[in-house]
Amino acid sequence: MLKHVISLLVIAAAPAAAQPLTAQQTAAIDQAVAKALADTAVPSASITIVRDGKIVLTRAYGKANEGLPAQANHPYQIASISKQFTAMALLLLEEEGKLNLDDKVSKWVPGISGGDKIALRQLLNHTSGLQDYWPQDFSFPAMARPTSPQAIVDIWAKKPLDFAPGDHAQYSNTGYVIAGMIAEKASGEPLMSYLKRKIFVPLKMTSVVNQDDAIGAAFPSGYGRYALGPVRPVTPAARGWLYAAGELSMSAEDLAKWNIARINRSLVPADDWAAQETTAKLNDGTAIPNGLGVFVSNSSGRKAVTHGGESVGFLATNTVYPAERTAITVMTNSWSGGAYGRISREIAKIVLPQPPEAAAASATTQRARIVYDQLRTGALDRSLLTDNANYYFTEQAVADYRSSLGPLGAPTSFEPNGKPSPRGGFMIQGYTIKYPARTLNLSTFYEPASGRIEQFLVSPGE
Repeated sequence: MLKHVISLLVIAAAPAAAQPLTAQQTAAIDQAVAKALADTAVPSASITIVRDGKIVLTRAYGKANEGLPAQANHPYQIASISKQFTAMALLLLEEEGKLNLDDKVSKWVPGISGGDKIALRQLLNHTSGLQDYWPQDFSFPAMARPTSPQAIVDIWAKKPLDFAPGDHAQYSNTGYVIAGMIAEKASGEPLMSYLKRKIFVPLKMTSVVNQDDAIGAAFPSGYGRYALGPVRPVTPAARGWLYAAGELSMSAEDLAKWNIARINRSLVPADDWAAQETTAKLNDGTAIPNGLGVFVSNSSGRKAVTHGGESVGFLATNTVYPAERTAITVMTNSWSGGAYGRISREIAKIVLPQPPEAAAASATTQRARIVYDQLRTGALDRSLLTDNANYYFTEQAVADYRSSLGPLGAPTSFEPNGKPSPRGGFMIQGYTIKYPARTLNLSTFYEPASGRIEQFLVSPGE
């Protein structure tokens, strides 16, 4: 069954669009996706990669449901990734002069707790204090029955606030339900209709459908599992539970068209893109990564605009790297296992240039692994060592390393422990080396300029 789950049905982009990825990169992506699906027992994944503002790869892997192989044009439920579209609807309505993000909620929806203190933008950046109506990673009993935005508001948005608006950040689907209701009042039309007219049709995002309608034999089914038990289809939530907080289904390729618009600052005014990506500050001045329907991070000097999504039986993630003009979209049809995040991270390693410090760390680890493999086979290249290290590795030391490490074979993992630190003119880097039945520790010192190894000590691990 496992082989059936990870068997690949590949739908690629047109050959001309795929040229920016090398055959080696494409093969590495295929391998990474297949392994992630196999390791997590997730039935399928659909991915799209944007480089230099163009789609360069669109592929689907595995099975969409029990009778349907995954295809690249299948609309997967993107859940909370939908929030950036709801937020953009309010930004566009502000451009049209129909609302102001500094308006108070009470101007638009009466009876909301703290409505006279909560600004619309605080709904969008999760600082409203409104209690989240679906914090769980499972369906609760009420989700078996249809609901409406007003019903959600009546139960959850009229409870006391969890904190004063702006004091803290706390993810709240409830805030986005209210934001959707406001968008409909301001625009005079259903939210989906407004989004189609302003975004989906202009961008030719033809696969977009309400997730309540993306159910049946022609669509991907949601799956899940209990602990490490069998993977089974799950029962979707009844109609109305996600609404403006996460109601959209679409193909990975259509979501990539939106990512390209973000990269190019096209379709909507550039200041709306900028506003969406501007992170908030709490009342005490603390900076938080919350934009309007997106989160913005800056790791190793690389800006990322991202959001994940979870609905019943589905997990997805969408990340845009504006400066690199790159975007990675991954959709999966199981809400058990972390395949979606793992696939996204692996693709990023393949298609994005490594930051200088990451590249240096990678080179250091590669050198340490080379020396380790040389020692366990007894073929040591002494040019990789300093004079002191060569003094340490006598014939007896090399023989003992070979006789004790050689029978273990190649390790299953060779991972650095944190970042290197300076000492005595060298950089210190530890490693954990794992085998199926045991773990070893490795202590290394190396010269910062040349990379030559000063110390290389292997000892038993825990």
